[in-house]
Parts: sequence; C-alpha cells; structure tokens
Amino acid sequence: MMLLSDQLRACHDHLRAQCAALPAPYPAYALFFSVTDGTRRAHVEFASGPDLATAWATGVDKLQGWMGGQPLPATWLRVDWVEGARAVSWDRLVDQLAVTKRGYFRFGIAFDEGFEQAFTEQELNANAMLYGGAQTEHAVVNTNNFRAYARLRFGAKVTMQLPPSGLAYLLATRGVFCGEDGIAHPLCGIGLNAGRRDVASLDADTVYDLVDRSASYLARQVKDDGLFVYGHFPCFDRPIPTYNTLRHASSLYAMIEAWELTRDQALRSAIERSVTQLTRHLVRIYQLPSGRDAAFLVDTGDEIKLGGNAVCLLALVKYCEVMDTRQWLPLLDQLAEGIVWMQDLPTGRFNHVLNAQDLSLKQASRIIYYDGEAAFGLMRLYGLTRNPRWLAAVERAFGHFILAEHWRAHDHWLSYCVNELTRWRPEERYFRFGLKNVVDHLDFVLERKTTFPTLLELMLAANQMIARIQQMPAMHGLLDELDMPKFEQALEHRANYLLNGFFWPEMAMYFKNPLSIENSFFIRHQSFRVRIDDVEHYLSGFVGYHKLLKSRIAQSACESITMPEPEPPTAPCEARTTTISKAVAA
Repeated sequence: MMLLSDQLRACHDHLRAQCAALPAPYPAYALFFSVTDGTRRAHVEFASGPDLATAWATGVDKLQGWMGGQPLPATWLRVDWVEGARAVSWDRLVDQLAVTKRGYFRFGIAFDEGFEQAFTEQELNANAMLYGGAQTEHAVVNTNNFRAYARLRFGAKVTMQLPPSGLAYLLATRGVFCGEDGIAHPLCGIGLNAGRRDVASLDADTVYDLVDRSASYLARQVKDDGLFVYGHFPCFDRPIPTYNTLRHASSLYAMIEAWELTRDQALRSAIERSVTQLTRHLVRIYQLPSGRDAAFLVDTGDEIKLGGNAVCLLALVKYCEVMDTRQWLPLLDQLAEGIVWMQDLPTGRFNHVLNAQDLSLKQASRIIYYDGEAAFGLMRLYGLTRNPRWLAAVERAFGHFILAEHWRAHDHWLSYCVNELTRWRPEERYFRFGLKNVVDHLDFVLERKTTFPTLLELMLAANQMIARIQQMPAMHGLLDELDMPKFEQALEHRANYLLNGFFWPEMAMYFKNPLSIENSFFIRHQSFRVRIDDVEHYLSGFVGYHKLLKSRIAQSACESITMPEPEPPTAPCEARTTTISKAVAA
C-alpha cells in the first residue's frame, strides 16, 4: 500500500513547479488537502501561509493530526491551491447562480478573505450545496445542505450564517491527485473540465482503459440473480428504488460490446448472469392471433415497450456474434415477431406501448427513441440471419420515418439504424436521411454544455456511413451540404468532452461512498446521477471511438508503407487561452 508520506511527496513536487502566489489581501498561498480511504466522504483541511513551504507544512501537520485518530489508512490524496479569487456581494452571487445550470457552478466559495471558512467547487457539488431540487434547473444555495456540511467540515459549534454579513469570495482552484499508484495526476483548473485529471491525449490506450474500467463497474452492478443494481444518487448514496427492464437489456448490450474488446472474465460472468435473467424471467412468450409465437420484454407497470424488444434483439444478436453461438436464434425470431406485431403495415409506423395482459394498445406514441431502436434491432437481426422479413419491416418503417421527417430528432438510434440499413440497401434516400440527421446538428454537438453521451454515438454511426459514401462516386454529391472539417471537429470534441462525465477517484472522493461510484459515469445536472443506462451510453460511445482510433492507426501504418514522407502532425485541436482573471471575472 502506498504510504501517505510518499503521496504527499509526489503532490508537493508537482505543487512546487505549478503553484504561484496570490495578490493581497488574500493569503499568498492557500491549500486544500483532501483525503479518504475510499469508503467515506473525503476529509478536507485548509492551510495558508506567506510562502508555499509554510502553507504546506501547516497543512501536512493538520492532516496528519486528523489522521492520527482514524482507524483506516488513506488511499486517495488530493491537494488544491487557489489560483484566483474575486469578492462579490451575496446578491451578485445569487444572481450568478440563477443563470448557471445546476451542477455547473465551477468555483469554490469562501466567506472571508483569508479563506478559513471556504468550500471547494467539488465539495459544493458533491454535497448538493447548490442544488434546489429536480424542478429547479439552475444553481441555487441550499441552506440546509450548506449548514449540514459546514458542521461536518468545521465541527458542530460552527454556525453557517446565510446570507453572510459580508462579502463572498469566488475561488478558482487547480489541483493534483495521488492514489494507490503513487503517481501525481495534474488536475484541470478553471472551466468545464475543472477538477478532473488533465488527459493530454485521448488515444487508443486511454480509451481502452476507460472502457475496461467502466465495463468492470457495470459488471459489479450485476447481482447474483442477474438483475442490476439499477442506480443511485451519489451525493448522499441514495439508491434509485425502481427498475427498468429495457435498460437492463440495453446495458447488457453495452457490456457485450465491451467484452468483445477486453475479454475480461468477470465481465463475461456478469453477462451470463444478466442474459439468464433476461431470457428466463423478463421475456414472455405469447401466441398471436395468427398462430405465430411472439416474445415480448415486459417492464414494470405490466407494459410492453417497443424499445424493450429492440434492445433485446441488440443484446442477443451481439451475444451470438461475439460468443460464436446461435442458441438464441429461436428467441430472436420471436422477439422480431413481436416488433412486427407492433407495426402498422400500411404506413410502416410502430405502436410504442402495449398492455402485457392482453397485448392491447396502451400508447401509440411515447418517445421517438423506440422507433430507431426497433429498426436498428431488426437490421442487426437481418445481418445475422438474412431473413428478408426483417429487412422489409425496416424499409416499411423508413418510409414512415422519411415522411414524418424523423431526422429532425437527431436520434442516435436512427443514426445507428440508417448506417446499418445502407450497408444492405445503399440507396440515396437512406443516405440522405442519415446526413440530415447530423448536418445541421454540429453546432449543438460542439456547444452542448452537458456531456450528452449519445451525441458521440450519433456522430460515430454517421461517420461510418459517410466513409462509405466517400467510396461511392455516384453519391458524392450528397456530401456537398456537410461541412466535413466541422463534422470531424465535433466528433473529436464530443469524445474528449465525455471525460467530464467519468468518476475519476479525484472526483468520486467527495461523495458519500466513493468506492461505489469510482469508474462509473454520471449525469452532472441530474445530481451526478449514476444509473446503468447512463454508464451504458458512455461505454458504447467509447467502444465505438476505440474502434475508430484503431482503424486510424491501421490506416496510418498502411500509408507509411507507401508514403516515405508523411505529413507533419497537426497542432492540438484546442489550445488553452482562457486566463484565470477572465474566468473569475465572468
């Protein structure tokens, strides 16, 4: 086990090269030391001084003094320093929170200019101190949570006066983290990347590591009976007290995608338990009026959802492919029969929700995602069995999708589906649909503040389709409306931006039960929610991105054989231009 002294030394070596003095009236050097063994919320100590040596020594003494009375050793250590500060009135702070999306206030807050009573950005968000509830979309001071954490941090005798009698101070910080590996990981400072490790390059090895970690996390959520631990809100480690069989199947699909890459045995075992639960208990067989048997995934509320059958197809087709088995072919045909049963043959439109008791219609339309999932599932089954019934059903559906202009939804499932459909039916109308699904969506992909993991899936599927168009001279005219450099920029940006939704240990350590969320993915504006389908979409996106990176490596290797003088490497896609003073003044 790594000794705390070694972790402190690694962090100190980094600080000496990076930490600069603050101007008066603030402490020249202001440091926050955070430590945890991973089983509980990080303990934070603050220290300041006229020079780094004094501030450091004071902080280490405080930290070691506190740890002397603790039963468990530290495994994670993080040290942050204040890079910039700005005094604001309480009213100004409240106004700034009101125009900031919940979870996205990225500064610490102090209540005195010496920062003795201060909270880092990570503490504020991990303790829901700026969360006003699911109905309040912007950040807001949560007085009860503020006072509760202040008592935890400073002791029961400390009374948090809100609003304060004086000014508040916004703090821009930067940090360094050291875990069990003893490596000092520099952390990003101000901006949307704040608080997580600075990843120099999102290369294939880094993406593989993210896939491996997050797939292992999902595997650990699969219980002995094959059901998942569905999810929880990590600020206070509260479980989500419900279940969703559609998300069970779709999360299984993502795990199988990941296993194809990692071949991890624990992941394989979790997949088998989950498949067994799905096929034996969650799917029911019905006899249709035609006499055919159809299978349906039944969800809570005794509902049959079109998307449920669809993701069962995706999971079981993928299982058959990567495990080299055909054991699920009879069930796959029955699931596809269920989808076709839910399709209106004259129009191609799908009904979305049935009552499980008698297969009567409950809801004709619920969410557009079901349409793309259903068509994609049928296409994947067609690819496995070449049964023309399933392709015909998809083409009927696309007749409806085109007339209804479903491309306006910019749905990632439709992107997956049209990419698959054009492999077998490379027709202009389908290519055109796929391009419309992304061509006017690039600004959204580039500018969306939330991580929105399905955007990467959307772009990756579209990228595969575009690559095939580029190999078809008769179709080149379709690309005239697509800004290809902007498309490529948007794809790369979205892949890199997903790093902000990963629970690195330096992020997880401030929540109530850090080890329970480490290596998962979260949705920041939903109270950092971790749910199996949240993890699933990040995971599928990174599996696809890893394939793209590996294909580029292979292509580069081929080109190097025929091109003795390769072009020089391009410059980094984004330089750091934002200054601390500009960000704090924003």
